[in-house]
Amino acid sequence: MFSQNGKDCFQLGIMTCFRRLFLVSNSYLCPKNVGKKKSKPFFENLLIEDIGAEGKAIARKEDYVIFTQYAVPGDIVDLQVVKKRSRYGEAKVVKYKKLSEIREIPVCDHFGVCGGCKWQILPYTKQLEFKQKQVFDQLKRIAKVDLPGLNRILGSNESFFYRNKLEFTFSNKKWLINKDENGQENDLNALGFHVPGFFDKVLHIDKCWLQPDPSNKIRNFIYEYAVNNKLSFFDIKNKTGLLRTLIIRNSSIGELMVIISFYTDDENSINNLLSAIRNYFPAITSLMYVINSKANDTIADQEILLFSGRDHIYEEMEGLQFKIGPKSFYQTNSQQAYGLYKVAREFADLNSNDNVYDLYTGTGTIANFVARDVKKVVGIEYIPEAIEDAKVNSKINNIRNTSFFAGDIKSVLNEKFFQENGFPDVIITDPPRAGMHADVVKSIIDSGAKKVVYVSCNPATQARDIALMSNDYMVKKIQPVDMFPQTHHVENVVLMVRKE
Repeated sequence: MFSQNGKDCFQLGIMTCFRRLFLVSNSYLCPKNVGKKKSKPFFENLLIEDIGAEGKAIARKEDYVIFTQYAVPGDIVDLQVVKKRSRYGEAKVVKYKKLSEIREIPVCDHFGVCGGCKWQILPYTKQLEFKQKQVFDQLKRIAKVDLPGLNRILGSNESFFYRNKLEFTFSNKKWLINKDENGQENDLNALGFHVPGFFDKVLHIDKCWLQPDPSNKIRNFIYEYAVNNKLSFFDIKNKTGLLRTLIIRNSSIGELMVIISFYTDDENSINNLLSAIRNYFPAITSLMYVINSKANDTIADQEILLFSGRDHIYEEMEGLQFKIGPKSFYQTNSQQAYGLYKVAREFADLNSNDNVYDLYTGTGTIANFVARDVKKVVGIEYIPEAIEDAKVNSKINNIRNTSFFAGDIKSVLNEKFFQENGFPDVIITDPPRAGMHADVVKSIIDSGAKKVVYVSCNPATQARDIALMSNDYMVKKIQPVDMFPQTHHVENVVLMVRKE
């Protein structure tokens, strides 16, 4: 039993949350599996002490460190180790003996099953504290350089309904099947998210707390239409079915894009479904579809067809317009993206004579955002379609001092390129989670840039790259930004200044 901790309604909410967690799989949090593998230890009454890298909760048994999830500092739990190493292990919570005073009841009915928003059990103020700590710890431990004090993390005004893009999957293999009075499985179709660890199972989502309406209304309408009209949902194992994926995008100025991926080209069914969506949701700015009959769900290499409206939507920032097509990348938290870019611009401390390089420029958002303050901006990105969008974004905003190049940055960024486009005074780099290739780091050092503003969604790889640059650059400013409330993910901006 749980110890008394808070009001009865709080306790009931927590117990409901735990029952949900126990349903995920027989091997996930289920006590009946304890002890089946004798070589993996089982620990009782361990105190959750902290939260570390990747948002994992930390407990200790003497010198042995155990990482787990769905626990918060102050919880006392029983843990079954599922992955054992000599000095540490990864474990599943088997029983909660006492609940932490800081724990919150998750608001989402799908918490613990869909695999997202794992930090709903932490108050948002605590989430920010642990993210700030994560940034500092990883920079200190991995970069091993002198650090200035971190600026206080920039929290999000919206801790729910903050995303501008979500992708859902259609499946005829619904997770947590309901059974009728005869014990027969029914309601096999689902439209939602893949259950972690099960590529062929999809959790049907009734309400997602990540994207504002009409996202939930659009998704539920499409699901109900498909069921009522007996449209087939995709079978990932047998590669059959009509409906495959659904992407919903929105912008801060109220524009909407909906993209449906179909596995087969059933013209009549596709036309009827898309017509129904258009008629029921006339506010949709861009309604598009794709016939994707290949092995994976990605549509970046597919032809995306326009059914109604425009083939793009617009986002706005400080009076600038940014065109977003079906394949365009844009930061998924529009409000926080603006805050992030303002930090990058402030750290760069630009002037009208500066030549700026924007590496991993994507659709040129940062490049165009800073262009009015400098002499010239050179943007480089490996996705050709994104570069075309970047050029369009400059054009529609009447920006004439940008140049964009498509190619692998480690190959593009070299002495010849610097000679042809001018050596940079300031470099802004915003690489993917893997960080920068060592050749890119070397080219940055060789460029002689006075300042490097490093924007990262992964402080660990950011710290690694900073270490590689530490002989030539010193860290002057650090600003974490929370782009993804209810998760452990955090963006971080670092200003590095060239040593004299």
